[in-house]
Amino acid sequence: MIKAYILVQTEVGSSAQVTAAINEIPGVVSADSVAGPYDVVAVVEAPTVSELGREVISQVQAIPRITRTTTCTVVDL
Repeated sequence: MIKAYILVQTEVGSSAQVTAAINEIPGVVSADSVAGPYDVVAVVEAPTVSELGREVISQVQAIPRITRTTTCTVVDL
């Protein structure tokens, strides 16, 4: 499985709504509202990098009130 963290910035006052929407997406392991430069941090997984992008990340990016995302793919060292 390919695992990644998605760091999400949202419009002011919408982090709870965005967190709930992210948690509904298949492939999302967890999503939490956080304090700091990002508003939501999501842990996501998929069998391949292609599926991660196509089936998970693209759905997260399509959620209304998200202003920016940064995806950090986990690498095995």
